Amino acid sequence: MRDRWAAIRNALGQLAAMPGLTVVVPSPVFETEPVGVLEQPRFLNLVVGVESSLTPEQLLRRLLEIEAGLGRQRTVRWGPRTLDLDLLLFEGETRHGAELELPHPRMWERAFVLAPLRELLRDPRFAGPVWNDLRNRLAGLSLDEGVRRWSPP
Repeated sequence: MRDRWAAIRNALGQLAAMPGLTVVVPSPVFETEPVGVLEQPRFLNLVVGVESSLTPEQLLRRLLEIEAGLGRQRTVRWGPRTLDLDLLLFEGETRHGAELELPHPRMWERAFVLAPLRELLRDPRFAGPVWNDLRNRLAGLSLDEGVRRWSPP
């Protein structure tokens, strides 16, 4: 699937239909420069807030199934891909395993993650100490370099 927006819409639809998961709100979409392999199209990025009865490990497995179903092949690290679904946070949970690390270990290094996350956290449904701490950490960061809002066609 070469259409970036079609891949995202498809993944969002699969998330919305996933048992044990409710999509609360997606962030606005941002277009960003690629990371790692620079000779590839710009990325589209968004963050989706969800409520889930799944464990973080179960949710990650389902995300990887969606990726695979949409043609994701992991051949070149940071290379071109159909889409990349990451589990960034799981309200207050931490994991340090081989397959899952929470919070996502490189999240704070990537404006393409932090810009949509900052926008998502403007939603008042993200209340409580974990989300307030995250808001405070994001408040002072400059996230404009190479990141711009993108409007779906």
